[in-house]
Amino acid sequence: MMDSLLLGIDVGTTGTKVLLTSTRGEVLAEAVNEYPLSTPRPQWAEQDPEDWWQATVRGIVQVLELVPDSEKAVACVGLTGQMHGMVLLDSKGVPRRPAILWNDQRTGQECEDLTQRIGAPRVLELTGNPILPGFTAPKVEWVRRHEPEALEGASKILLPKDYVRYRLTGEFHSDVADASGTSLFNVGERCWSGEMLDAFGIPMNWMPEVHESAEVCCSTVAVPGCSLPAGIPVVAGAGDQAAQGVGAGIVEEGHISATFGTSGVVFAASDSYRADNLGRLHTFCHAVPNKWHMMGVVLSAGGSLRWFRDALCRDEVLEASSSGVDPYELMVAGAAEIAAGSEGLVFLPYLTGERTPHPDPDARGAFVGLTLRHERRHMVRAVMEGITFAMRDSLELMRELGVSPSEVRASGGGAESSYWRQMMADIFHCSITTSAVPQGAAHGAVLLAAVGAGAFPDVEDACSNLSWTRPLQPNADLASAYDASYGRYRQLYPALSADFRAAGR
Repeated sequence: MMDSLLLGIDVGTTGTKVLLTSTRGEVLAEAVNEYPLSTPRPQWAEQDPEDWWQATVRGIVQVLELVPDSEKAVACVGLTGQMHGMVLLDSKGVPRRPAILWNDQRTGQECEDLTQRIGAPRVLELTGNPILPGFTAPKVEWVRRHEPEALEGASKILLPKDYVRYRLTGEFHSDVADASGTSLFNVGERCWSGEMLDAFGIPMNWMPEVHESAEVCCSTVAVPGCSLPAGIPVVAGAGDQAAQGVGAGIVEEGHISATFGTSGVVFAASDSYRADNLGRLHTFCHAVPNKWHMMGVVLSAGGSLRWFRDALCRDEVLEASSSGVDPYELMVAGAAEIAAGSEGLVFLPYLTGERTPHPDPDARGAFVGLTLRHERRHMVRAVMEGITFAMRDSLELMRELGVSPSEVRASGGGAESSYWRQMMADIFHCSITTSAVPQGAAHGAVLLAAVGAGAFPDVEDACSNLSWTRPLQPNADLASAYDASYGRYRQLYPALSADFRAAGR
């Protein structure tokens, strides 16, 4: 008789990952299915929810086929995915338009107008965060103003992973962590805010029922083309950052992680609700009951390096494809030949606007300090340094609020590079370690499902056996060189913000 198994589904921006694991956390099979990102206009980002669903079905079928008879042994399903997206459904559950994503920056005016209407202090008091273009609620207001026909007949607003849950179970549910990023949720009270919903003109019955992340809220139905049986419990899950936090074991006060994915996130667990009264950091409900987390977000972290690869490193991509080498390895190898500080070249990674500490949809990317001496290697290194400087901005804000980590747990694509991890240690001024389990948010979803299945009494216990690599320590000499570059980096946004705004209007 096969032991009980767990299924984790991560509805990401570039693709959906499905993990099949034992209740002990051993990964038995995984599958990733990609889908396109649409950018109809500059700074816009949309996807077809049907692409998420088809990728999920393919992933489930693929992992279950890799482990014979596994469909009969799945004890629970956990969900995670990209946060803040707006999926607007009609009464039949059909999307009214493509989903507007977390990195879409079209709603700057809506954010300004609604903040003025409600009052910035009241917004922070209710939601713990300013109203930002990436969040869900201003997307609804944008649709109301620019596509009113799409709002006619609407009956539900869902987040990306919760749309996949709806297709998997036929029910509308969400979790407190993901709901915290909508500008419609009372983060301190862990419930929908009637006052914020009224301000946005959104009926309460449009919102899904919210639960704690490891709580079983529904069960699967029989889905044509999907080999997952009906009746399997499904936990509420969490947005990708809270799930990533669980996967990295960031569940106790003072634990901090840095995730280098398409976006970059610095994440700290907190035993109490502590919102930044200036709104520079996010404060969201954690995936752990009665806990919260502080979070700083860089919108284009790994996304900046990917942009540079696609736009300016075609030679490396061609060379890599012919030799079977990852093009990023060639790019990083070249960057490693350049001294810390990139010989005065600084990169601002604001390619899709920015969130922390500059909540500015008009912010733009920039290379500053270019000379005839600079080559592509310098530029790659400057991009890597600029991304890490942007992450340090969030870490410095947490230090201001009394969080002083000696260690940061790194994850995501950037953390797979030992060279970049050392750069993080030097720039952050603390040791860097990584999880022995690289699945990140998907692994966090599995741990939440394990609690829902009864394999662990709570989330903290589920994270207690996670293992870590040997920490990399900061190099004092390099840290000093980076400090000088970081000081220049910090001066550039204030100097250029007016030009950014003029270019964005």
